[in-house]
Amino acid sequence: MSVLNVALAGNPNTGKSTIFNALTGARQHIGNWPGVTVDKKMGQYAKGNKQINIIDLPGTYSLSAYSLEEKIVKDYLVQEKPDMVVNVVDASNIERNLYLTVQLLEMGIPTIVNLNMMDEAKSKGYDINLNALGKQLGVTVISSVATNKQGLNQLVNSLDPSAALLPGKADSRLLAEHLQQIENIKKTEKDTELIEERIIEARYEFINKVLEKALVINEAVESWHDKLDNLFTNRLLGIPIFIGIMYMMFQLTFAWVGQPVSDLLDELVNGTLLEWVGGAMAAMGTAEWLQSLVADGIIGGVGSVVVFVPLIFTLFFLISFLDGTGYMARVAFIMDRAMRRIGLSGKAFLPMLVGFGCSVPAIMGARALDTEKDRRIAILIAPFMSCGARLPVYALFAALFFPGSESTVVLSLYLLGIVIAIVMGLIFKSTYFKGDAEPFLMELPPYRIPTLRTVLLQTWEKGKGFLVKAGTIIFSMSVIIWFLSSYNLSGSADIADSFLAAIGGVIAPLFALHGFGTWQTGVAVLTGILAKEAVVSTLGVIYGISEVAEEAVQAATQLQGSIGATFTALSAYAFLVFTLLYTPCMAALGTIKKELGSFKWALFAAAYTFAVAWLVSLLIYWIGLLLGFGG
Repeated sequence: MSVLNVALAGNPNTGKSTIFNALTGARQHIGNWPGVTVDKKMGQYAKGNKQINIIDLPGTYSLSAYSLEEKIVKDYLVQEKPDMVVNVVDASNIERNLYLTVQLLEMGIPTIVNLNMMDEAKSKGYDINLNALGKQLGVTVISSVATNKQGLNQLVNSLDPSAALLPGKADSRLLAEHLQQIENIKKTEKDTELIEERIIEARYEFINKVLEKALVINEAVESWHDKLDNLFTNRLLGIPIFIGIMYMMFQLTFAWVGQPVSDLLDELVNGTLLEWVGGAMAAMGTAEWLQSLVADGIIGGVGSVVVFVPLIFTLFFLISFLDGTGYMARVAFIMDRAMRRIGLSGKAFLPMLVGFGCSVPAIMGARALDTEKDRRIAILIAPFMSCGARLPVYALFAALFFPGSESTVVLSLYLLGIVIAIVMGLIFKSTYFKGDAEPFLMELPPYRIPTLRTVLLQTWEKGKGFLVKAGTIIFSMSVIIWFLSSYNLSGSADIADSFLAAIGGVIAPLFALHGFGTWQTGVAVLTGILAKEAVVSTLGVIYGISEVAEEAVQAATQLQGSIGATFTALSAYAFLVFTLLYTPCMAALGTIKKELGSFKWALFAAAYTFAVAWLVSLLIYWIGLLLGFGG
């Protein structure tokens, strides 16, 4: 079977990922580009006796190699030399998009142009003559509306280097003249900056000549896109609308969709499964310590986390859907004013939004910022964004102490994380990283309804890490926690006299003034530094202990009852605030070290976030006491 390597190249928000997902589906894998930790997407598509490898290059506006994305794309095209390039162009922003197209043609790589979002172009009054455009560019041009799969069959049929003409051999007088002009500029000019300036001018001159032949712009009326922008980016209404949308997300997660499914899974895992396993092991005469390990350690620990999978995936689905509609870019726009107060632009809020899924890509996403000052501040405040790993903790405590108000409680935590991030950014701006904010220039993508397939794939990419942790880290830690809770130096011991109680007793005094100064929460805080999901699994092992395996079915209700007896509503909320803000997980700390180039920055991030969490949760607890909310 022959192999064809095809690279997808284009500006950000042109529908590249939609096309990639439509072609490859589940036949894709994620890696890293050599030397960097930016995701590298590759997938396969079978066409007859030919295997087509499709590489989704990062979105970039040019090949100037100034930004990380530009360098990755240029290095791949030069060093890996794909068989052909599919240049995905946003038809509604064709003039800007064609700049990258011209650079690809100058490189001499077999290229076809996929003019995507034709429906958006028509709504803006654009009438594009595909034949004229292809003739002027000297390459094959096809059109598509990737969101509803229009034109994708034609694209697949065009995945052949013979269909993508080499620019030097193309039957385009205009392109030949442009390539010759570029060669003359390089030969006659000696000043590097002047060469670059003249080449840029030549490219735009070529683009204008192409569009004179291929594009007619008719008068367009105000579209529904414009009307939505007037609403979502309104100076007064923008932020309240954002808060309202987040509230609806949490209602869907905790009240209408995610929580009911989670309850069913809880009944299955902590009820049916525990009862069946306990009965089977007892019938086989299994040793009591092994029964306890399986029921209380493995099922009690891992199961206490797995039951929250529906909540995690529901939230990630909603975030992926909102991102696909183009709304998240508007959030960055409306947050520009608040971000500017801490010396950053609204662009810095984009990686922070990614932090709602996981802190690691949020930290790496700071690379897209324009200055080193902006990047460092964004990295240091990104951990305050509430990642998905904290969601099981919120769900457990909100259900126990705030029934009926789960969405409001969780929303308050997400908003508090944003506020604390902005406050700490302001402090950093006034101390370590002084300087003015960079100008905020950002293209707002058009509104669209994302395809279900694309949203599901993105949801899986975001959520599968949670399942991997549950099967590896959480499993291992549950066994360790079970052992530490069942033994001491004298052998088998009651949990109150175990190794675990001794470790927790050392940590507990730190929270004596917070309302949750018990050894159990001390241990949960410690394991949460390894992985935030471990907070719930640790509590599940500690509070889910039953006398014998036959009684393991009662462990689930015992867990809730024990936690309810340890915390009050006020101390529970203070604990949630601490969980929101304190030291990020080891994976995030390792990423901070890699991105900032020094272990001391990781230590600083670990220490200062812990201090902030300790102080803010203490203030909330004591302010609550003064306001009469109870102790």
